[in-house]
Amino acid sequence: MAKTLLALIVWLCLASSALAAQASPKAEKAAPKPAWTELSAAQQQVLAPVQSEWEQLDTVRRKKWIAIADRYPKMKPAEQERLQKRMQEWAKLTPVERKAAREKYQDLKKQPPQKRDEVKRRWQEYEQSRTPTPAPTPAAAETPPG
Repeated sequence: MAKTLLALIVWLCLASSALAAQASPKAEKAAPKPAWTELSAAQQQVLAPVQSEWEQLDTVRRKKWIAIADRYPKMKPAEQERLQKRMQEWAKLTPVERKAAREKYQDLKKQPPQKRDEVKRRWQEYEQSRTPTPAPTPAAAETPPG
């Protein structure tokens, strides 16, 4: 009787392990949601720069992008333009570069506010140095100061 009970317990353990192993790959193979075709036309339009990467994104990242797309109509035109430009730049990065950017962002979030402010200030200076300044108009060049 004890041997039969022990055999039954061993069999149940093996059977449950086999069932768990079969169930796990199915759960992992489930496609991330939502699919590109499930997005609204407005969301697809905003997220067009990342469309080619959509199938590689997990559900969490997809939801983050959707949240951005949903905030987009409330943004000022300059913010919308900046977002579109940054999405295009992000889409051009390799997976390794994206991972590095995410890690740097996470590290920055852990820094004290003073350090984050310094990084933000340096970034703004960098951005301004990249933006071409408009040439002075001929009238402004001829007008004496003062």
